[in-house]
Amino acid sequence: MWLFVLRRAGNGLVSILGASLVIFMISRLSGDPITLMMPPDAPPEAIEAMRVSLGLDRPLWTQYWIFITNALMGDFGTSYRWQQPALTLVLDRLPATIELAVAALLFSVSVAVPLGILSAVYRGGWIDRLGRILAMLGQAMPNFWVGLMLILVFAVAFGWLPAFGRGGPEHLILPAIALGWYPVAAQMRIVRSGMLDVMESDYIRLSRALGTPERLLIWKYAFRNAAVPLLTMLGVYFAAMLGGAFIVEVIFAWPGIGRMVVEAVFARDFPVVQAGVLFSSILFVMSNLLVDISYGFVDPRIRND
Repeated sequence: MWLFVLRRAGNGLVSILGASLVIFMISRLSGDPITLMMPPDAPPEAIEAMRVSLGLDRPLWTQYWIFITNALMGDFGTSYRWQQPALTLVLDRLPATIELAVAALLFSVSVAVPLGILSAVYRGGWIDRLGRILAMLGQAMPNFWVGLMLILVFAVAFGWLPAFGRGGPEHLILPAIALGWYPVAAQMRIVRSGMLDVMESDYIRLSRALGTPERLLIWKYAFRNAAVPLLTMLGVYFAAMLGGAFIVEVIFAWPGIGRMVVEAVFARDFPVVQAGVLFSSILFVMSNLLVDISYGFVDPRIRND
């Protein structure tokens, strides 16, 4: 088991290093931050002195080596825009992003689980067809479009909910729905498939033949076994929501990591962009690692893969 964990941890470390290189190179494609930091009439000597002070005069491979070695010690550099440590800025915005991701995950599970169960129980019926339509709509509509439609209907047309900012629970409803809408389809299919497999098993047929109430049979016995694949994947869904909250946070002006990174991209604030995206990548890789390890405990055959 320890060898299996070490292999998975090694793969995760390689993924993080690869993500750090990609993030570093892509952030440099946005342009030279000196042109935004210095006035247009700044003399060339002042521009060059600023570039030297920020270390941007060095070769790219040297800049990357400095970045990755400092990052291993928890130093992601100082923000060009806010003049604060980049990691501190990320950690300050992290609670808002986690709050949004948790709310989105709860929304998706609360919708997907009942629909998946009812679609399996009433297979081929109108509930099953409705669930499939919702699943297709969920994967066909990107979260930014869903967010804009939610704002247009519930904030602009009816005025029931606020469209922007972070405050009370009412501010969380629309962004949580926009972020959690897409995973509903995948979660519903997992629950439906698991329920169909369990409902055809011998012990369910035997329990039904012995007169066990159908409601107890479905919710206590069948769903408990069918929910195992979903539970093991919730960590991956949560990490995906943390990383996929960038656009939703911008649309709803939610003060999380995603919105800060987008603002940093336009400001060419390399340290904040690198810290924010790499931190999200680490969370995603760690969640996948925990899921892989949990699979190894549940099914010993996976340890040999």
